[in-house]
Amino acid sequence: MIRSLAAVGAAALLSSFVQAPADAAVVSVPTVSSLQAAINSARPGQRIVLADGVHRADKPIKITKSRITIAAKRAGGAVFSTGGFEFGAVRGVTVEGFVFDGTSSLTVPAEAEASRITRTTFNGNKDGASLTVSANDVQVDHNTFSNRTNEGVYLQVTGPGSEIAQRTWIHHNHFYNHQFTGSNGGESIRLGYSHKQSKSAYAVIEHNLFEKADGDPEAISVKSSDNTVRFNTIRSSKGYIVLRHGNRTTVEGNVLLGSGIRFHGNDHKVFNNYVQNTGDRAIVFGKGSETDSGPTSTSHDRPDRVTVAFNTLIGTGAVVDSDTGTYAPKDCVLANNIIQGSSSKLIDMMSGSTVKYEGNIVWGGTAGIPSGYRSVDPKLLRDANGLLRLASGSPALESSAGTYSYVTRDFDPQARSGKPDVGADEYSSSAIRKPLTAADVGVSGP
Repeated sequence: MIRSLAAVGAAALLSSFVQAPADAAVVSVPTVSSLQAAINSARPGQRIVLADGVHRADKPIKITKSRITIAAKRAGGAVFSTGGFEFGAVRGVTVEGFVFDGTSSLTVPAEAEASRITRTTFNGNKDGASLTVSANDVQVDHNTFSNRTNEGVYLQVTGPGSEIAQRTWIHHNHFYNHQFTGSNGGESIRLGYSHKQSKSAYAVIEHNLFEKADGDPEAISVKSSDNTVRFNTIRSSKGYIVLRHGNRTTVEGNVLLGSGIRFHGNDHKVFNNYVQNTGDRAIVFGKGSETDSGPTSTSHDRPDRVTVAFNTLIGTGAVVDSDTGTYAPKDCVLANNIIQGSSSKLIDMMSGSTVKYEGNIVWGGTAGIPSGYRSVDPKLLRDANGLLRLASGSPALESSAGTYSYVTRDFDPQARSGKPDVGADEYSSSAIRKPLTAADVGVSGP
């Protein structure tokens, strides 16, 4: 059978673009039209590489094949000013190294499970989120999110209908310079929505850097349950780590410089965090407009059974604070923290709060609580990375109270041994933790 001239011409055009056989491990293409053709004919395991340049796609490039990698020839070299990618019902696809500039953005729908977005830049203002994840088991790593001034978040984790995306792994990203000036709606990460707060996302947000996260008071806004937020650095930002809705989230080992942690909801664990705030409110027990949020409520849920333990909290005013509301924090724990400042009341909890205090060291001001603390100098010394650590003669050494079996390491992280030391740092002569910098994360990070 003789093919049409159009078909012959299209085949010849594709063969001139593609630089390797169809079953080769790497297929190189120069344009978005040849990229679409290469994707359509791809086989599992192939890496399809787009040449450097500014690419204008009149419509999104459709990802139709599973278990392939679609990459820029050089990370940051292939720029989309319009369009982008549209995932189909695929699995195990990696998108790597592109720049989504101008109006271009990216969405990973629910049917594109186990996808990975890596070494990619999302720059400038977008209509909605810069990146939206609705699928399960998606990895978002070593990306740079930068330079937004309009409403909308950098990274939105959601899911189909009333469901929440499961097991999103967000790590080694650089969230930089969100300058939306509205009262809210400019988070760096929004994990869920208010109406999905009771859903367990099991997400892990770790080893990310947030700088100039000023688009919202919440740099990380958690609106789902059963998540882990650990080993991130926030600096020069008004945005906090905020557990806005949901229950049972762990906040561990973060380094916050000029930021803080605020929480609502039940059964959270907040431990091993280093918070150095030039003002006050390093830790905030959020206000309660209701006692337990309904599944679609947007109100502020009272903190119940939240444990704040083994943190180093540095400030000037009320370093540990609670927002006022109808309902005070209930059955919470504040234990084995170093709280250092210069206020007449370093711990200022709402009247009627029921909090168990034990093993805390409070220094530089008045504690503000009746018991559960010692007023002694913790003898903190600043290390080469600017972090305050325990000196060899500190009264914090091996002096913690109670049993917190899940605290097996400190914020470095290094193993805690014997009776754990008070605060985020377990004394060691080989301290290793440093705040993250731009060289550690993002497109160019290791």
